[in-house]
Amino acid sequence: MKSTGEVMGVGKTFGEAFAKSQRAAGVNLNDSGKVLISIRDADKAKAPDIARMLVDKKYEIVATGGTARFLKEAGIPCEVVYKVNEGRPNTVDMIKNDQIQLIINTTEGKKAISDSFTMRREALQHRVTYYTTMAGARAACYALGELDAGDVNCLQDLHKSLT
Repeated sequence: MKSTGEVMGVGKTFGEAFAKSQRAAGVNLNDSGKVLISIRDADKAKAPDIARMLVDKKYEIVATGGTARFLKEAGIPCEVVYKVNEGRPNTVDMIKNDQIQLIINTTEGKKAISDSFTMRREALQHRVTYYTTMAGARAACYALGELDAGDVNCLQDLHKSLT
């Protein structure tokens, strides 16, 4: 798997396995900080559960206008932040100022993808972890509770335990 850049995480829980896989891939998951959430309308129904998991883990939520309204209606505290083309300070300013530790951003359509280009580029340059699907965001939430998992599993021993 080395030649293709694939990694694998093995753990007693899905969260532990995902945390290990992210660590092996060089993805930085912090145990606290601010999470920027900006999602497309089709994903908004899934957002409250993910945001609650983050708040329960002591993360602060910042969200773009439509997402913030939706989260607040669901009773989730969040701060509103401008999109890049809406004014300042905006999402990119917060990334540049190291105020964001995790981004959950789903887009739909050419305009939304184009609008989020600057944010994605800044996140990459500042090594801010960025998830572009709700499934990835949920997996990351499970992993956040398992960041201290450090035990190493030998595949041969795991195989023996299954037979």
